[in-house]
Amino acid sequence: MVRETGAGNGQPAPASSGWSATGTVSAYAAAIIGFGYALMSLYWAVGGRALVSTVGGYVEQLARQGGAVPTLVALAAAAAKVIGGLLALALVRPWGRVVPRRWLLIASAGASVLLVAWGGLNVLAGVLVLAGVIHPAGSVDRSALRWHVAVWDLWFLLWGILLALATVAYWRRPASRSVARRGRSQNPR
Repeated sequence: MVRETGAGNGQPAPASSGWSATGTVSAYAAAIIGFGYALMSLYWAVGGRALVSTVGGYVEQLARQGGAVPTLVALAAAAAKVIGGLLALALVRPWGRVVPRRWLLIASAGASVLLVAWGGLNVLAGVLVLAGVIHPAGSVDRSALRWHVAVWDLWFLLWGILLALATVAYWRRPASRSVARRGRSQNPR
């Protein structure tokens, strides 16, 4: 039987369904992907150049130029990815209950849709270009495109799917359980 820690009393509480365990694992996995992705952006922000060629295009050119603009863009990307990782954790960690349930559901569902759409469409388009089904007008950096299909955009897709699973599990968890836990933690006996 899958168990999770009960809030407030330190006793393990039985999981209400398989969704609870799936949601917890998915939330932590989504957070790991988000934080891992943030580390790459932070690495590039502080001047790291490894793997920048795998990004290709305008982003690679901007990163190789250096200066304030690429640094600020990479820092903003890292911050957004950290926020995405924290959003995933807020679905399963006790501190996440300070955010109103509706807001957390809207934010996590919206982020899931954006991540799945961005990652999925870019992976699909990349596969179609690599397979020769689509012929772009300009030149294509096939090496960078392979990295996007197999790593960068696939991470976005996987992150979005995991966040969606965690969001569904959070949504299926009775709101009264969250409110009861919040009340117990605010009014200890």
